[in-house]
Amino acid sequence: MMNKKDIAATAIKAQGLLPLFYHDDVTICIAVAKALYDAGVTTIEFTNRGVNALKNFEALIKERDAKMPQLLLGIGTITSNKEAADFIALGADFLISPFFDDEVCAVAIEHNILWIPGCMTPTEIHTAKKAGCTLIKLFPGNALGAGFAEAVLPLFKGLDFVVTGGVEANEQSISQWFKAGVVGVGMGSKLITKEILATSNFEQLKNSTANVLNIINTVKI
Repeated sequence: MMNKKDIAATAIKAQGLLPLFYHDDVTICIAVAKALYDAGVTTIEFTNRGVNALKNFEALIKERDAKMPQLLLGIGTITSNKEAADFIALGADFLISPFFDDEVCAVAIEHNILWIPGCMTPTEIHTAKKAGCTLIKLFPGNALGAGFAEAVLPLFKGLDFVVTGGVEANEQSISQWFKAGVVGVGMGSKLITKEILATSNFEQLKNSTANVLNIINTVKI
């Protein structure tokens, strides 16, 4: 039987898409999560990027428990051991950071929870691997490019990679990353656009997300 850490890693890799977002308005947060879930998403990264992050994440956990039972809710932009501990206490299913941090890593190990550190260089990836990380975030993807992934990933057997930053919601953009060897793409404002949030067009978000999931299922290696 898989533990919580393995369940989260398996779900992220199986889905191939990790939507990520933050909003100050809890009502919008819940509506976004519901639209993603209705489109077929089972893993979401809520980002710790605003004053209401803790409060809104707690509300999302409660909504998930009541109405979205198959959903795994992770927390991104974790930059300290205190943030990691606070969100784990609320029920976070996994943690994501924009960089490698020894103290965040220690908290994740203590709680046996999946932590995905952001890495930009082979040295950072090597450091994360030595610390026991098995799933790495290439970040920022728009600066690194798919060519970087294609060159570097074969050096790190046994690791899986997702990419965040600059991935567009179209087949050309998504396919180049999967061809380079990643197992998933993180998508924020390219999927959950400012226009969708401004107009509360969550039906459009549901349809766009379903389309991205279809593209991923087509291009996955």
